[in-house]
Amino acid sequence: MLETPYSSGCLHQQQEVRHRGHAAVEDRTRCGKDTGFGRFPSQQFAVNAVWLELSLAAIDLLAWTRTLLLDGALATTEPKKLRYQLLHGASRLTRGGWSLRLRISATGPWKNELATASTAFHGLAALPCPRRERPRRTRPRRRAPPCLRSA
Repeated sequence: MLETPYSSGCLHQQQEVRHRGHAAVEDRTRCGKDTGFGRFPSQQFAVNAVWLELSLAAIDLLAWTRTLLLDGALATTEPKKLRYQLLHGASRLTRGGWSLRLRISATGPWKNELATASTAFHGLAALPCPRRERPRRTRPRRRAPPCLRSA
């Protein structure tokens, strides 16, 4: 706070904005540590590097799940509470008729939230994919031999 320059009398508002931005960064760091970012399982660098990559992937999945699938209070909950409420919910993944189905228990405490997230996920899966353009050929096509060419 001491290195913040004083300019035109709005020092308190500038500090407030700066601290709120920093609080958001610290909140993300704390949530990352709850997801496994701060605990390394081994003393070997290679094992810890894989653990870190998987933890970062879990943090990304959690952030996208909050953004795309959840709404209301669940979109802002901590990872520990979100794991308890949704990921440990009473449901079963069943297979039949060449498809997988998520069977949500009718008596589960967060069955409505899990059903809403599942419906939102299936709605995302139904979105059309952007069409990819085929890459152009980089080498010219071979010409037919002279005996096969038409004059």
